[in-house]
Amino acid sequence: QVQLVESGGGSVQPGGSLRLSCTASRSIFYTNTMGWYRQAPGEQRKLIAAITWLRNINYSGEVEGRFTISRDNDKDTVALDMHDLKPEDTAVYYCNSAPVENGYWGQGTQVTVSS
Repeated sequence: QVQLVESGGGSVQPGGSLRLSCTASRSIFYTNTMGWYRQAPGEQRKLIAAITWLRNINYSGEVEGRFTISRDNDKDTVALDMHDLKPEDTAVYYCNSAPVENGYWGQGTQVTVSS
């Protein structure tokens, strides 16, 4: 069964931190590059961080230096540690393979950064 379950979002003030977690089904996770995506209101969903099976990592410029992606290959989970959050980080965050292979998305987790 295809499954992606994101959690850990919430409301924080600028400068705050959050840790997002994602559990994926084995069919999505195993040996695939996994990524965190986000979609802000009125914008398209975009990839912001990606980690290969062997843990090579890439970040988009807007989050590099503030966010850290990690994965546990035994538990089929991927995490995103977010620090120094800014109002422009407000979005719904999703995890998925990178690239997305079957068009399936989880429900996402809302992150709101505001004072």
